Parts: sequence; structure tokens; C-alpha cells
Amino acid sequence: MLRTYKAILRDNHIEWLEQPPEEANAVPVYITVLNDLASEPLSKRGRMMADALAELAQRGTLAAITDPVSWQQEQRSERPLPDREL
Repeated sequence: MLRTYKAILRDNHIEWLEQPPEEANAVPVYITVLNDLASEPLSKRGRMMADALAELAQRGTLAAITDPVSWQQEQRSERPLPDREL
């Protein structure tokens, strides 16, 4: 199972923000660089989201889904839960 640890990468060094991994030996890792979206003004982020939603609407991406609940269950391969009706 993959575990996630919060850290900051400065030059070629990792600064752990929380408890570091317990492994003492060299451990292979994947590092994902997260862009700081907070640096973008809210108005720009809102415009970007509105543009993306407009493009989805123009493509008719979700128009073929007539029953969203059953579509979501198929996508998630949900099983019926005890004492719950769908």
C-alpha cells in the first residue's frame, strides 16, 4: 500500500512537514510536485472553472447520462448495502 507523507522539496533536500517514514534504509519514492493554486486569484480560478464547465457543456459530455445514480453505481461497481433501498 502506498503511503503519503507531507514534505517540502528545497533544492535536492526533503524537509518533512509531519512524521517522516519509519524506514531507515534507502526507500524508492515517487515525488509529485503540487502547484500552489492559492497563489492564483480567486477570480482567475473561477474563470478557469467556468471555462472548463462551458467546454464540457458544449461537448455534451454528460448529456447521455439519463440516470445519474445508476451511472455512478456502475462506475463505482457498488454493491447493495444492507438495510438500504436504492
